[in-house]
Amino acid sequence: MTPAVIRWGGFAGSVATAAGAYLGGSGFVRVPSVNPLTLLSGQRGVLLPICWVLGTVLLTGAWWWGRHVVPSTRWALVTAALWLLPVLPFLPLGSADAYSYACQGYVQHAGGDPYAMGVQEFGCPWLDSVATSWRDSPAPYGPLFLILAGWAVGLAGESLAGVIAGLRVIALAGLVLTAVALPVLARRAGRDPARALWLVLACPLVLVHLVSGAHNDALMIGLIVSGLALAASAGRPASARSSPAAVLLVAGGLVLGLAVAVKATAVVVLPFAVLAAAAPGRPSPVPLRALWRPAVAIAGGALLATAALSLVSGRGFGWVAGLARSGDSVTWGSPSTAVGLSVDFVARLLGGEADAVPVTRALGIVLLAVFLVMLWWRARSGGALPGAGLALAATVLCAPVFHPWYATWPLAVLAATGTRLDGAPSDDRWLLGLCAFAATLTLPAGYNWALYTRIPGALVVTAALIALAVVRVRRRRDRKVFA
Repeated sequence: MTPAVIRWGGFAGSVATAAGAYLGGSGFVRVPSVNPLTLLSGQRGVLLPICWVLGTVLLTGAWWWGRHVVPSTRWALVTAALWLLPVLPFLPLGSADAYSYACQGYVQHAGGDPYAMGVQEFGCPWLDSVATSWRDSPAPYGPLFLILAGWAVGLAGESLAGVIAGLRVIALAGLVLTAVALPVLARRAGRDPARALWLVLACPLVLVHLVSGAHNDALMIGLIVSGLALAASAGRPASARSSPAAVLLVAGGLVLGLAVAVKATAVVVLPFAVLAAAAPGRPSPVPLRALWRPAVAIAGGALLATAALSLVSGRGFGWVAGLARSGDSVTWGSPSTAVGLSVDFVARLLGGEADAVPVTRALGIVLLAVFLVMLWWRARSGGALPGAGLALAATVLCAPVFHPWYATWPLAVLAATGTRLDGAPSDDRWLLGLCAFAATLTLPAGYNWALYTRIPGALVVTAALIALAVVRVRRRRDRKVFA
């Protein structure tokens, strides 16, 4: 395919997706959860599902094949921006989280504590637009995002549409940060900046969920990429730096602290940022004694940023407690949750009762901790930047809940750094395939297919995990036999 076909084919998909937002996006009044086929047909007949499916296919196809024909960074930026424009005037797509953000911003702006109460308790005027599962839940986001959401409410006043527009401005600011920092990160990792920009900014998940859906993940991603770029720049030889290493390290820590103050997930990147700053010019593996200076600078900057924002927000560190409610959604998208659902289903078939989901979720968190330590230890021998992306991927896969836009977390880093710690050429089709699959999981109004296929999906995911484990064990056994 030629660049022109890719650009305008994807734009046609964006227009079709925007039509889907107009016909059946997530409206200002939340419709009770019903059969998804009813939601797709509605009063618009078959036009809504046709637009949604056509838009998804065209966008995903253009993004997938476009990675082979990106002629320049400028072309990638212009094309991605062109694709984003059609959805900006219409209702949010893929989820109703933007309305939760609006109500949490309302509570913050009105002087309430979003970490101590749900938006329903405080009397948000836009409560009818918020999903019922989030009305009594405290905010699980960091103080920076609440300050910004409160700012959007303060500017828009009583206009919900104005608040959504403000939240989209925040999301677009995160994408601008990504567009600026991603080429820097790609060059530090020896990758093609144009291809990295394309894989991230033109991804359908970005258009549907980060821009149209106004998710705060866009801002977190922009800050993560910027912080990693600063840390990696500090590790370059002094002759190649424009600023002293200490300044870059503290700045990188501050920016990563801002990312944590949007969503706590960003904290998994910090140890790899330390490695990225210390690795250049060091023997392999990097000795632990060489890490203390960058560790102090980066950790100090991150702590300073989060502590300052916690105080400025007026809510202290209450946001940490709010994280406990971020796993309220129970679907097979999270592998640990899928295993728990499968155990419960089998127990019921056998005439018993089980409540395995909390147990398997706890085991998933333990497994994540083990993976993160192993990744960091291996990254000492090279691959600090890919290690950060793989740490985000492990977090997505082991977390107790999965939403489609979570796939953009590892994509944003691994697109610029590759997926191999040893620097060898990497096959990123598994990551792109995950993003393409995730783009099909939601309906325009924000209902997730995983909610309607909970048990069948859980059984499929569990069977796939078992099959993968068997294959890995056999491969390791075969390697030992032929060694």
